Amino acid sequence: MKIVGVGQCSLDYLTLVDSFPENDTKSEVLLWDEQGGGPVATALVALARLEAECAFHGVVGDDPEGDKIRQSLIDAGVEAGGIIGRGNCSSQKALIVIEKGSGKRTIFWKRPSGPALEPDELGGDFLIGADFLLLDGLMQKASLHAVRTASEMNVPVMLDAGSLREGMLDIARLCDYVVASEEFANGLGYDGDAVKFRGIIQNLGFRTTTVTLGEKGSITFRQSEIIVLPAYGVEVVDTTGAGDVFHGGYVYGILKGWDIGTVVRFASAMAAMKCRMIGGRAGIPDLHGVTLFLKERGFDLPADRP
Repeated sequence: MKIVGVGQCSLDYLTLVDSFPENDTKSEVLLWDEQGGGPVATALVALARLEAECAFHGVVGDDPEGDKIRQSLIDAGVEAGGIIGRGNCSSQKALIVIEKGSGKRTIFWKRPSGPALEPDELGGDFLIGADFLLLDGLMQKASLHAVRTASEMNVPVMLDAGSLREGMLDIARLCDYVVASEEFANGLGYDGDAVKFRGIIQNLGFRTTTVTLGEKGSITFRQSEIIVLPAYGVEVVDTTGAGDVFHGGYVYGILKGWDIGTVVRFASAMAAMKCRMIGGRAGIPDLHGVTLFLKERGFDLPADRP
């Protein structure tokens, strides 16, 4: 299976502290780490950990962070030739402060200073041989071009809908799958009433839609079906990147041909396992690890088709 991703990439500076300090005080960090980040980029790393073929398209600057972002993807086995470097520009970066014990974090981030990816920078052959397209919608023009191209080529598309920004609804309507954060769902009118929200997204023209609710689990809408699944309980060290890893597991399950309930269970297990380590990528499990995690909790993944 080959997955192409178009979206955001970042370099994350991660710190672990006993508690978040008050203003005008100092706090020694317990751990300092650097890892690649960004929604689509991290989802592709999760897919590569599952031995899928992946290619990323995005933008970095000509700074040290840009080099590290690119190398982090290469080291993870993700094709990074689609990354466009912007001269005299800075890459996206984030400082993530994680509270020991709770795993909760506060994120300070800076968007890249260079222009967003343009449609023609994707290249005419960017989807050749692809089985799936993953978007985060953050570069509106490139995302719209990508999803329209995918439609013409009969390549299924999933949108990682993090927040309800300009152009996201136009992109979402064209996607086969929308996996949305609670923030995005709230922006559409979600108030905990699943039946009411199903009507909202049906009126918007969404197809299969999953809303991730953090420690509360997820809720999935597929035609008239509503599937509510709790999150898997683990000892949480850091929730950074959990949603991104969920998206990677979700795409993998779709491409394996599993039913949507199994897809969400698998994605939830991936996300939960990631939370046991600092950063969005260090804790991403491989297929054997997820399979064992689910089996220990009474769920067997379907056998591969002959």
